[in-house]
Amino acid sequence: MKKLLILLFLVPAFAFAQDETKDTLWTTNGSTTLNFSQVSLSNWAAGGRSSMSGVFMVNYAANYKKDKLTWDNTFDFRYGFLKEEDKDLQKSDDMIDISSKLGIEAKKNWYYSALMGFKSQFAAGYTYPDTDNAISKFMAPGYLNLGLGMDYKTDDFSLMMAPVSGKFTFVTDDDLSDEGAFGVEEGKSVRAELGATVKAQYKKDIWENVTLDTKVDLFSNYLDQPKNVDIDWTFKIIMKVNDYLSANLITQLIYDNDVKIQGEDPSGFPAPDLQFMESFGVGLTFKF
Repeated sequence: MKKLLILLFLVPAFAFAQDETKDTLWTTNGSTTLNFSQVSLSNWAAGGRSSMSGVFMVNYAANYKKDKLTWDNTFDFRYGFLKEEDKDLQKSDDMIDISSKLGIEAKKNWYYSALMGFKSQFAAGYTYPDTDNAISKFMAPGYLNLGLGMDYKTDDFSLMMAPVSGKFTFVTDDDLSDEGAFGVEEGKSVRAELGATVKAQYKKDIWENVTLDTKVDLFSNYLDQPKNVDIDWTFKIIMKVNDYLSANLITQLIYDNDVKIQGEDPSGFPAPDLQFMESFGVGLTFKF
């Protein structure tokens, strides 16, 4: 059932790609990137550890426009790993982010819009070196956001404001559900929230062969601490070396008041905190 959800989102993407030549109302673009690094040491007097790491990324967009109707779809996936000498393979990055936005033009650059967003991860996550107790899994958590509002769009910028929104948090793993992880009630597998969503995205070539791509999702729960706004902000700098080589800088900042983070003091209680990820790599990129 879990894998079926992913397939339901992926099948339309491949269908759009195949229909592009038949229906010019669709515009599609995508890329796959593999960043890889490796260090091998033998009798190295300065010390250190042999290691290898990699991050695989897939980005795809399929957009439809006819008269006053628009339908924008994005699919972003990341998965990374780290391996150090005799240590087990560890996950370093893991993301599923799918967004779909349907709009009807109201006037120039403004659209009445409906938004759907889905986020989760592919594999189980652990607090290494403990690999016996997973702290996250596919659909644990999983997030589904639905919203109605207005969207302001230009070629480079989009701002969606949805004052009527629903956020659904899924925890389908029994152990994590029993712990009340990610804000669900203990023993429950889903939490529903009513609030407002703001989603902004900006993508532009800021220099020759340098692209800035940033997006931020904000959500406020009307019924429970509305001042505690959920934040998910991704920032990318993509530097093209040639047709197949590129350098990528990615940062992601997340704050969710319902996600409790264990601090440096293991005797303390988990509490909400800023989550931050940064990744820089050079690798192979193939566009399609």
